[in-house]
Amino acid sequence: MDFKNKIAELLEKSISLKDFSSEKIALLLETPPSSELGDLSFPCFKLSSALKKKPDVIALDLKKELEKEKEKLIERIEVKGSYLNFFLDYSFVASELIPLILKEKEKYGSNSSGKGRKAMVEYSAPNTNKPLTLGHLRNDSIGMAVSNLYEANGCSVIRANLYSNRGIHICNSLLGYMKWGKGKKPDIKPDHFVGKFYVMFHQKAKEQPELEKEAFELLSKWEKKDKEIRELWKQMDEWVIKGFKETYKEFGSVFDVEFKESDFYDKAKPLIESGLKKGVFIKTDEGAIEASLGKYGLNKKAILRADGTSIYITNDLALTKHKFEKFKPDKALWVVGSEQNFYFKQLFKILELLGFEWARKCVHLSYGMVYLPEGVMKSREGIVVDADAIINEMKELAKKEILKRHKDLNEKKLQERAKAIGLGAIKFYLLKIDPVKDIYFDPEKSISLEGETASFIQYAFARCSSILKKAKAKIDSKNIDFSLLDSVQEKNLLTLLSRYPSVIASSLNSLNPSILCHYLLELASSFNAFYRDCKVLEAEEEKRKARISLVEGTSIVLKNGLSVIGINAVEEM
Repeated sequence: MDFKNKIAELLEKSISLKDFSSEKIALLLETPPSSELGDLSFPCFKLSSALKKKPDVIALDLKKELEKEKEKLIERIEVKGSYLNFFLDYSFVASELIPLILKEKEKYGSNSSGKGRKAMVEYSAPNTNKPLTLGHLRNDSIGMAVSNLYEANGCSVIRANLYSNRGIHICNSLLGYMKWGKGKKPDIKPDHFVGKFYVMFHQKAKEQPELEKEAFELLSKWEKKDKEIRELWKQMDEWVIKGFKETYKEFGSVFDVEFKESDFYDKAKPLIESGLKKGVFIKTDEGAIEASLGKYGLNKKAILRADGTSIYITNDLALTKHKFEKFKPDKALWVVGSEQNFYFKQLFKILELLGFEWARKCVHLSYGMVYLPEGVMKSREGIVVDADAIINEMKELAKKEILKRHKDLNEKKLQERAKAIGLGAIKFYLLKIDPVKDIYFDPEKSISLEGETASFIQYAFARCSSILKKAKAKIDSKNIDFSLLDSVQEKNLLTLLSRYPSVIASSLNSLNPSILCHYLLELASSFNAFYRDCKVLEAEEEKRKARISLVEGTSIVLKNGLSVIGINAVEEM
């Protein structure tokens, strides 16, 4: 029950202009600088040119029209110059909203707009030659949150992962192990073990450039299915993926299907032949296959090397066709960093030119880089914050903060709470920024109880839980006088609680979890103001019941919102 949208719908009927949909009107509605001017205001000068009337005349006309069928939601409407000001009946709002939240609980905010539709979200997509990094954690956080948003909007979701487990980068670590591993078995976490040889290869190649040529020769042998090479590659591949799965389990990354590039790199032959016949691809004098995309402003794109070995796009052509043929998604998303923006434009254009109608259903969800205070992460040089290290560091930071407040907490509860707070801090820090923007990750700031952090929101939920635990008696929302929720703080909370369903919808429509993150920060801040200024357990009986129901409604929405972005709510901090 988003009453801002409700008023926008009423205005749409009264305005009756093609270019003023309820969605556009909702964006134009403002919160006045003073409560004396109402709860919401509509700037009528926005209609002047379309209606060819003065704004104050438009305001008076709209007031007259709206008052013919005034909703219970609206207590009164006033005109102030060119503004149409709405005063809401918060007693009605609370009596409708709170029972609805308490009844729907974890379902509150969800909708069925996507019912019958299917989305495939591919995220993580690591190379199997090194451990997962902080960058992968941003990727996973976005992928998981967007998948959850699809489900909250009624869609079925297939969470997919692609292991990039073949190619020259894999041969770098493979050759490194062959030269300097000497048959060793992992003596550390297996993905870190393999990663050492990738870094070692690039360090040695600075002084021995011939190693690059050897790696390409190794790739050729791999593609020709050399038995010895394939056996060693398979063993190293298993080591790395085993290590990845340990990290995924700890971080909470879940996948419904997993693809391997090694299963698709050689399946693109029919597509390449079709592209050559259609003139989408050309064969160069050297024997390489290219797509000429210059007239689309996308330059040319290599599809196959002259020696016949495959590259990323060779795999993606075959795998994307497989995705649509087997899973039949209504939309397929790739959560991949912004450095691949141009590549995905090329890929989707090629699929379109090959004649696949489903190419228009392909979406690249681009996101910015993650930087350290020291600068850019560089895997080849070993300058990275690997995922395991940052996860462990955040849990340790959380433990220290918990023990400052709860020195006698038993070890099991300490570990559980530290994990919820530590992982929540990482995910929220990586999600609160618009995906297209770069991030400078600061561990200390990310876990603070103040500022824009998950801990700030989790703490608000913990306060709600504490009040509800102390209240003990269950409140029956049928026997509550909601007109007693009349303070500014209570009205602000009601307004925000009513907005949650539309925030869920707009977060998905924009493919932007940061919208939900900032809503949760606003809700937590509003609750803290209520907690500070409005007595709950000490209030007189009827007001006490009304306020407890408001606290319970707030706790449900905070928990629901955190769940969508993959963060656990905790009852004690």
